[in-house]
Amino acid sequence: MGSTSILTMFMFILLGGLACQGRKVPSNLAFVGSNLVVQGSPFLFNGFNAYWMMHVAADPDDRHKVSDVFRQASAAGLTVCRTWAFADGGDAALQISPGTYDERVFQGLDFVISEATKYGIRLILSFVNNFDEFGGKAQYAEWARNAGAQVDGDDDFYTNPLIKDYYKNHIRRVVTRLNSITGVRYRDEPTIMAWELINEPRCQTDLSGATITGWVEEMARFVKSIDNKHLVEIGMEGFYGDTMPQRKQVINPGYQIGTDFISSNLVQEIDFATIHAYPDAWLPGKSEDEQMDFMERWMWSHWEDARNILKKPLVIAEFGKSSKYGLHERDLYMRDVYRDIYRYATSGGTMSGSLVWQVMAEGMDQYYDGYQIVLSQNPSTARIISRQSRAMNGLMSRLFTNYNHRLVMPHHHATIITS
Repeated sequence: MGSTSILTMFMFILLGGLACQGRKVPSNLAFVGSNLVVQGSPFLFNGFNAYWMMHVAADPDDRHKVSDVFRQASAAGLTVCRTWAFADGGDAALQISPGTYDERVFQGLDFVISEATKYGIRLILSFVNNFDEFGGKAQYAEWARNAGAQVDGDDDFYTNPLIKDYYKNHIRRVVTRLNSITGVRYRDEPTIMAWELINEPRCQTDLSGATITGWVEEMARFVKSIDNKHLVEIGMEGFYGDTMPQRKQVINPGYQIGTDFISSNLVQEIDFATIHAYPDAWLPGKSEDEQMDFMERWMWSHWEDARNILKKPLVIAEFGKSSKYGLHERDLYMRDVYRDIYRYATSGGTMSGSLVWQVMAEGMDQYYDGYQIVLSQNPSTARIISRQSRAMNGLMSRLFTNYNHRLVMPHHHATIITS
């Protein structure tokens, strides 16, 4: 087949990986495979977080907000969205109690997936929260305690057999869910790019990281046992543990949370590594220059370790800057972070993309956390995001062309993206 024909077929398959100017696109996405490859070629992306989607879509009257964000995100070239597939106990719960689910909320998640498909946006779906918001591991611990299990604290989430059974049951329920709108089971849905084991795991009772690594081994293997089509990632922030004591001492932002970025991501069933980055929150007493210096070290060290030790792709799964510092400062920060992501993506084939925190629709003031981005109301930020999307898509196209011609992409200085 000629190179032109192959390129045409590739573009057709990867409609979700290219900007579509806000128009709905056909649902002809292929599964993203190991090493973040689609149909034999690298998948690079610019993406966003929108944790609230299922919760909002559970009310049919509010579903237009989900559609609005996907439409605007698509117009900005964003092609991956990370969102929650959990809400445990409490108000508007997905999982009301262990094994008992609210069908109305599940249908909200069905809508999110079907709407993402329409706009060619892939999804990373997270199974549970480390924190109390939307239930989290504290809710699982409470359920087990109420059932008579000996639970000493929330960190028993990672070791208690009953809690682990509750969690596995939730994974099974989500992964095997039959979408009420599309008629496709989640495990057969190529719009879903990856499953995330837990949002920002932490374990204060074992700062070495060993407890969480053991849990990751068990749970990643379980996910793969019922779904071998999708990628799995952990949801880590990137804190180093005992595997690399020097990194733990020098790179971590002055405190430990009980994770080991290296040992956990070396688990065979984990397909790509993630880091999160909030120097404005992690280093509140530092200047903006010092915070940016930390961010550059944070990205560089993890990129180097993903390339040389893990030999797996790396995704900046959360990053942002609070608007309390001013929109201009936030835009400058995003521009600089995007510049570094693009530069790393051109050097060594490990940096695959990033997900900014977070994109919202108009009229969602009750969800504002200071990091919200409303694309229709923040044109300067939207332009920066769109430029990064074009840069990553352009790089992906060049990588595809080189793959197609059996060439190796030469190392070169990256083009600096400026405002």
